[in-house]
Amino acid sequence: MKQQTGIKLTVLVILCFIVLVIFGFAWKMRQPVPMSAEDLRVNGAIELSTPRIFSDFDLIDHNGDAFTLENFKGVWSIVFFGFTNCPDICPTTLATLNAMYEDLGDSEKENLQIVMVSLDPERDTVEKMALYVPYFNEDFVGVTGSPYSILQLSTQLTIAYTKVDLGEDNYTVDHSTQVVLINPKGHYHGFFKAPHGEVAMRQTWRSIKDSFGR
Repeated sequence: MKQQTGIKLTVLVILCFIVLVIFGFAWKMRQPVPMSAEDLRVNGAIELSTPRIFSDFDLIDHNGDAFTLENFKGVWSIVFFGFTNCPDICPTTLATLNAMYEDLGDSEKENLQIVMVSLDPERDTVEKMALYVPYFNEDFVGVTGSPYSILQLSTQLTIAYTKVDLGEDNYTVDHSTQVVLINPKGHYHGFFKAPHGEVAMRQTWRSIKDSFGR
């Protein structure tokens, strides 16, 4: 009987140890790893030497509310420019952003917003964005507006795009694939190069966030 009790106690101690190791590993993985500019580049993140100030703009989010420069202040923003009729790059990027975002801690999520700005305002109405963007994550924000305002913002954030005629009254939009990073001051802070990986993006953002303002 004493032997059985000893065995059970040993097993319990081993299980507790394993749980502690797993918990410690998970905690460590959530901690920001300091990265140099070269480390960031190797992992697909480009941090501008001096964050760039850009001018205000007048757009609208998928809830029908105004979306301006003020919406970029107070939290970090990861901004993807795409369009709802995009067959592959856009849904793949949004799925990656969802995977990156979902593995963040609650406090990290409160300090980060994911925004998709449409490059096809002719077809991407508020109603269409409201169906498309929350499909990937209910916390994500879809943004559309006038062609002029979208061009104004995309140009300032070095996003290139062009409308390509496919014939039969159909078209697509060729566009840059980098994902823009805006800091809590509302300044263009850097960008993530394609191809995008959820782990690299999460870890580089954590490093950039942790070193911000030092």
